[in-house]
Amino acid sequence: MNIIELTDLQYRWPKQANLTLNISTFSVTQQEKVFIKGPSGSGKSTLLSLLTGIVTPSSGQIKLLQQDLTTLSSNQRDKFRANHIGYIFQQFNLLPYLSVIDNVLLPCHFSSQRKQKAGSDLPQEAKRLLTQLHLPASCLDRPVTELSIGQQQRVAAARALIGKPDLLIADEPTSALDHDNRTAFIELLMQECHAANISLVFVSHDPTLEPLFDRGVDLAKINMAEGEWQC
Repeated sequence: MNIIELTDLQYRWPKQANLTLNISTFSVTQQEKVFIKGPSGSGKSTLLSLLTGIVTPSSGQIKLLQQDLTTLSSNQRDKFRANHIGYIFQQFNLLPYLSVIDNVLLPCHFSSQRKQKAGSDLPQEAKRLLTQLHLPASCLDRPVTELSIGQQQRVAAARALIGKPDLLIADEPTSALDHDNRTAFIELLMQECHAANISLVFVSHDPTLEPLFDRGVDLAKINMAEGEWQC
């Protein structure tokens, strides 16, 4: 089964003459780990915004889990995203006033479906994920602002993974790490995705990471938009 299906997808940002994205077809199968590469400005962030339903295409179709996102209202897309998609942001977007555990548990407050899948003992499941991602036990009770970049990254990954979303999207999450730490983190992330049957779309401008994935996609080769890319 395809987790993602794009058909004749076009997107143009408001007040811009040129298309930012023009993709005839693209798909990701269940449990597949896909690496999307492309230079800054090639449309990677725009593609992720479309996949998560934050914006809707100018034309064409986006299906996630057989659901056509273009037929949903904004509120319905928000609910769908909360239930089915985990997201690791490039800047992590952790909340400084929450503990490590409470940061990880955030998705369960927005999705009863993910809360149920996480199990009856939510703090314990958060700790399990953090341990699997090699966050030291001494960090669990510290404010997230006191953690290193690598430790914050693990908290962000655990937050995205909790409640077993169907799709995990990672937007340049390793850009602040050296190569060895990037590789180790991605391998841990893939182990958790495999254990929970989660499909992974990992976006990066670093092509050296591509061999770690099932398949690599060069966005510049599937994006037929003409002119200067904007986002």
